[in-house]
Amino acid sequence: MPGQAGAVAGSISAPPEHVAFGSSFAYPADGSVVTTGSMTASASTDAGSTAIASASSEVQSLIVFGGEIIASSVNGDARGATRATRASGDFSGAGVSGLTVLGQPVAVGANARAALADWGYLITLEQGTDTSSGAGGAQGYHGFVTALAIHLTAPHGGLPAGSVIEVGYAEASVQASVAPPPAPVVPGPTKKRTAPTTPSAPEQTSPSHAQPPLLGVPTGLQPQLTAGGYVFPVYGPASYTNSYGAFRGDVAGNWHHGDDIFAPLGAPLLACADGVVFSAGWNDVGGNRLWLRDSQGNEFYYAHLSAFTPLARNGHRVKAGEVVGFVGNTGDAQGTPPHLHFEVHPFSLLFMGYDGAVDPTTYLDAWRRLRDVHFLPNVARWVGVVTNPAPRPAAILLQVSDISEASGLDPGSLQRAMAVRGVRGAEGQLLRSLGFRPPRNAGADAP
Repeated sequence: MPGQAGAVAGSISAPPEHVAFGSSFAYPADGSVVTTGSMTASASTDAGSTAIASASSEVQSLIVFGGEIIASSVNGDARGATRATRASGDFSGAGVSGLTVLGQPVAVGANARAALADWGYLITLEQGTDTSSGAGGAQGYHGFVTALAIHLTAPHGGLPAGSVIEVGYAEASVQASVAPPPAPVVPGPTKKRTAPTTPSAPEQTSPSHAQPPLLGVPTGLQPQLTAGGYVFPVYGPASYTNSYGAFRGDVAGNWHHGDDIFAPLGAPLLACADGVVFSAGWNDVGGNRLWLRDSQGNEFYYAHLSAFTPLARNGHRVKAGEVVGFVGNTGDAQGTPPHLHFEVHPFSLLFMGYDGAVDPTTYLDAWRRLRDVHFLPNVARWVGVVTNPAPRPAAILLQVSDISEASGLDPGSLQRAMAVRGVRGAEGQLLRSLGFRPPRNAGADAP
């Protein structure tokens, strides 16, 4: 809940293996917002040549807002596993039974959305996945599912707008191991070599002598994206060419799953659609990266960011054109010119996993021409006021906090020193557009 601590029940993780039981839950104490029957949560891992991770949470007899939302049971279930250098997962055990909303039964489906009068909406089986490849082609998989997520867009039932109730959340992560190096060849007479009896990773060669991709590149697929309101993901001057399907060694299945959009270091990166951020964080290939899912279930991947904004946090809803990060070259892009690696994963192809990515060039061309959403006038104004001969900055310093004056023995002094200070005018508007908020006790003229 914005400005309040909220509450969490039954949160566990592994390793080591954990199981938690609860007889019931109520929030607040009178249960006017949420009441449940029994709760069970479990998390387990098994590391080895075949790694397994599983997490589940089960809630019985859910009642929200005194009966406006009712479910007989809510189950979150996420599983991941590796096999050789491959990693995958599923949410087949997740589900919601007996769901009734405002007196009407509601069908349950993956990322299905239902309106809650004029005060919010709910999503059933909200889920997302992130599969990446690293050294030696070893894949990693991360997936999450929220069996039932209730979002308030207006105050209701004693909760403020922006509050979120998540029931039955589970996530699982696994990482495949790199195959051991081949045994050294002992000098001696030349012997005829036979083909291996088990599949092995393709030999890595220079691009001019590249072996066929590990998986075929899906070409000619341009499913229509129907959420509407798309914008080009990089603000300001940028350039790109169609590099989809190009050879990429042992990275991401041996072929380029998107396009690289080159722009100045620190150029703002925009949410290309209204949607939900997930899997924001770091991996060795993408560096600072995030995923965005729009209202139709299409997913978009941003990689190599130099930094995130406060809007880029898991489960946070963003509007098209809001700044979620900044151009960089983190991960395996170190040493290359700053750029955004951008991918499009249509909802209709998500069953293919990471290889459901399609050529983003056509979409980028259309978004660049149309610019059908007006975004961030404050950022545009700030960037526009900078003129030659100085180069355009990729970031603008608005304030400075000196933490050297704070005492390490007083945690409160560090928080006060690093807090965003209240500002007026255009600076304050820009900070608010980027998601920053001043401390509650800071006035407009706070020092």
